[in-house]
Amino acid sequence: MNRFSLIVVVPAVLLAAAGCGDGGRRTAASNTASAMLRAVAEGDGSGACALLAPDTADAVAQAQETSCAEGVLREDLPAPGAERHADVYGQWARVRLDGDTVFLAVFPGGWRVVAAGCRPDGSDRPYDCTLSGR
Repeated sequence: MNRFSLIVVVPAVLLAAAGCGDGGRRTAASNTASAMLRAVAEGDGSGACALLAPDTADAVAQAQETSCAEGVLREDLPAPGAERHADVYGQWARVRLDGDTVFLAVFPGGWRVVAAGCRPDGSDRPYDCTLSGR
């Protein structure tokens, strides 16, 4: 299992803006995060990789020395838990689920998972992530 560290720094201005109307962006980000984890839990590696950011899909393939579709199923990702909270910060989102935090970014085709299997690493900013792009 490969472990990555991800440091997420969100300016206070963006945190304040998170409460504004988001036009369904939080729901869309949350749905993408849950769908990716559900695909992994169901053994659908191709479906999971279709929801990953390109750099993340490449990192999975390289780390596991196989295709993304096979490699993502080898990662130690938690089963999709109930959503606790989703935040959208411009082009980025953080979805907190029971047992996991997933980070996403907007791409031309919609939200894509940048990092998953993330747990706080002793403070509220750095996360230790099982799955992450470069």
